[in-house]
Amino acid sequence: MDRRQFSIAAVSLMGATCNASVEALETRMKPWSVGVIGHTGRGDYGHGLDTVWRHLPQTKVVAVADANPEGLGRELRKLGLGPERGYSDYRVMLKETQPQIVAICPRHLDQHCDMILAAVDSGAEGIYVEKPFVQTPKQLDEVIQACQKNNTKLAVAHRNRYHPVLQTIDQLIVAGRIGRLLEIRGRGKGDRRGGAEDLWVLGSHVLNLMAYFGGPPDACSATLYRKGRKVVEQDRVVGGEGLGWLAGDELHATYRFSKGITGHFDSIANDGTENFGFGLRLIGSRGVIQIWCDDSPLARLVPGNPFQPTDSGQQSLPISTAGVGQAEPLEGLHQRVHQHIVPVEDLLDAITNDREPICGLEDAGMTVEMICGVFQSHCLGRAVEFPLVEREHPLSKFR
Repeated sequence: MDRRQFSIAAVSLMGATCNASVEALETRMKPWSVGVIGHTGRGDYGHGLDTVWRHLPQTKVVAVADANPEGLGRELRKLGLGPERGYSDYRVMLKETQPQIVAICPRHLDQHCDMILAAVDSGAEGIYVEKPFVQTPKQLDEVIQACQKNNTKLAVAHRNRYHPVLQTIDQLIVAGRIGRLLEIRGRGKGDRRGGAEDLWVLGSHVLNLMAYFGGPPDACSATLYRKGRKVVEQDRVVGGEGLGWLAGDELHATYRFSKGITGHFDSIANDGTENFGFGLRLIGSRGVIQIWCDDSPLARLVPGNPFQPTDSGQQSLPISTAGVGQAEPLEGLHQRVHQHIVPVEDLLDAITNDREPICGLEDAGMTVEMICGVFQSHCLGRAVEFPLVEREHPLSKFR
């Protein structure tokens, strides 16, 4: 029984009759109020962050903010809300409606920090924000300080991080199913965005999972390339989707994680893999676990020494919450993760039980530092340690 259910049961058993108790009971029985922030033409509404609330009976969208009038009208109709529930300014929406939960949906990264701080200032109990999280470690520091001061729970939409199959993989590693874990290898999608843009937009998913298995990163060494040569200051550009400074169509990064594991992340524009490289491999002495981001099944086991020559084709076994080669017993699990239902349920539980969400300030903040660590290492020409000393965007001070 969660805290909300316990409160309702306790009041009922006590037979409370005073107005204060009745009001408290009515408040507990009401669904969580949700305010949705989008921006049509500037990141829109992310990957379903606006619609997930319709799948949860304990939540109700009460207002939408969008600076684009046409986009706002479409979103209101989409969510079945009247025009009086729409706002052109998210700050006004937050002030007037004071939602308990705020969904920050735009994919454009440059808006996130201001939107988060405004939501915290309005008294929001929880925030669910699209990835990537924030642009710089400095913005991360501001968000952490504000959320901790106001006890606001913030979760980032790295959907794969909430998948329960990750715990199954943990058990397989502990049980020695892949022998000794030797290294972690991750790749972005390697499409036209390969390099720095891929690192932010898609690589953030991969880095987040690499740190889950390897532990917090201790150091990073990376190099950026453009058309086969090392990136120089003149190669800097202001990226799309509000990403800020970018440089390079190819990058190679090596991380040392606290569990003693080395991880590698690579992204090359138009690499020819047709997106099949998007994810990570846990390479062990007796097997490999391949994780494909957003796929179903999320992970597969390829048993056997990956370095030993063999004449037979390698067998690939799906991994479910029930184990290797077993059918997934949790009905609709992929859909529940993909539609953000599992992450949002975790956020609500984190608020109720006053704990950090699964992918909250610490985990998602670590991903921001890992990304900026790539740029800083290249600019300095050496490995950098975490947490980063430079809190501004490293490419803003190219050396």
